[in-house]
Amino acid sequence: MTLLRQIQNAAIDRSVDLPTLLRKCKVLAARLDSSEFKQWIEFELSGYSVKESLPDYRILSVNSKGHFSGAFGSGLRNADIPLSTVPKELREVLSHSYLMKPIASIEALLKDTDSSVFHEPWNPDIVARFGQGIYQNMNCLQAWKVIPAVAIVAIVDTVRTRVLNFVLEIESQNPNAGEAEPNSNPVPVDKVHQIFNTYITGNVQNLAPGSSHVTQTAKYIEKSDEEFFSKLLKAIQDTPLDPRVTESLEKVVAELESTKGTSTFTKHYQTFMSILADHMQVLGPAMAPLLPVLSSMLS
Repeated sequence: MTLLRQIQNAAIDRSVDLPTLLRKCKVLAARLDSSEFKQWIEFELSGYSVKESLPDYRILSVNSKGHFSGAFGSGLRNADIPLSTVPKELREVLSHSYLMKPIASIEALLKDTDSSVFHEPWNPDIVARFGQGIYQNMNCLQAWKVIPAVAIVAIVDTVRTRVLNFVLEIESQNPNAGEAEPNSNPVPVDKVHQIFNTYITGNVQNLAPGSSHVTQTAKYIEKSDEEFFSKLLKAIQDTPLDPRVTESLEKVVAELESTKGTSTFTKHYQTFMSILADHMQVLGPAMAPLLPVLSSMLS
């Protein structure tokens, strides 16, 4: 089994932990000679040192709660904390959770507890300085950010999905890229850069001007759009799928064709690849010859 297929299977199999999956990706990054992919893997495995380098899926919008005490034994427990009661310069920090720990720590949260929420304590200095101004005649004893467990699940799932989509696209370029010799560039560096920014960071980048492959493909697409999308639809319709999946894919293909060359094409493209990732074993062989042409339509 090729390295690309090993990674695909590990991304789909939730019994394979994320550190193991990412270490396989580390080998692939070396064979692709992709410093971007390698750095992302290192950050996920070792954690992020500064919040400015965090990807969007690790920044969560959250609410805060706290325990309060008042006169004559009065108090409030698990009370919501309106952010309007704290200074403006603190609202951004207190309304978000920045998850910088290694992915293994994040994944372990889901395995070690059945809780539906997790707590991230406020800085004690903030509690001490501003705790008396939240509820009238009450003092804040403890405050924390509330992180829903489903948000943690989403982070773990996002990493798996981004890896899967990235590897599927690499395979469409060169099925043997994972077995490449050092410095052999099994996929052109500029193409790997584009795929990385499309599927890992979510920032779509065009290939560098002057690439003969891109020029030739672009000319083909300009002349044969209708024929290409017809082939794409036929490949879907000829594959044994749940009718609901086929219908969803047909709808996305229609949206891809109608939005080609516009800013919304990328959104439909990512939806298409997400559905493909969920049905890779069935659709993969039929889609592989068509994906390079489809990906070159990104703008």
